[in-house]
Amino acid sequence: MFIKNQSWNNQLNEEFQKPYFLELMRQVEQEYASTTCFPPKELIFNAFEQFDFEETKVVIIGQDPYHGTGEANGLCFSVNDGVAIPPSLKNIFTEINSEYDRILFPTSGNLERWSKQGVLLVNAGLTVRKDAANSHKHLKWNLFTDAVIQLLNDNCTHLVFLLWGSFAHKKGKMITREKHLVLETGHPSPLSANRGFWFGNNHFKLTNKYLLNNEKKEIEW
Repeated sequence: MFIKNQSWNNQLNEEFQKPYFLELMRQVEQEYASTTCFPPKELIFNAFEQFDFEETKVVIIGQDPYHGTGEANGLCFSVNDGVAIPPSLKNIFTEINSEYDRILFPTSGNLERWSKQGVLLVNAGLTVRKDAANSHKHLKWNLFTDAVIQLLNDNCTHLVFLLWGSFAHKKGKMITREKHLVLETGHPSPLSANRGFWFGNNHFKLTNKYLLNNEKKEIEW
């Protein structure tokens, strides 16, 4: 059982039997045995452990985990407690503060509190080598995460997909726009944000408005 959460495990059980996935797991084992990789092996599927499949409300798609020591915890854009908040996440928090007229800035970049409310914080690739961004791009994680998005698209209603940056936009092509809310903007990284492609997107308020309109509980950002 790759995911301990039974509801996700049941939904993805067919995927886990496919030859590409079994080969992927063999390659991941090999990578972790031969070099330092992140997140820790027990947190690779952490995004699916926080809530049940049917409780999914929001999907945020990242590219791959942070590759610095002690940073990645299996949730995209999230870092462990006590780790300095990365620039992209700082810009995410700044946008939330702006939308909700808040002054206090979060002291932790651990987004588990979002995840437990039904926010799937999933990277397109779930593993990475230490100090080498996108180093597991050659592994077939994309096939798996595409299958996750397809599964959610087909079997859930009124989800919000937050697609930040061109990479996430491409990943969202399979989403049925008539059935779900898809919000797209630039990536929150300083490079994109400083060129005017992030701030003022209003995604967090728009997400909660849509959830309320569809009789779902708001996310406490």
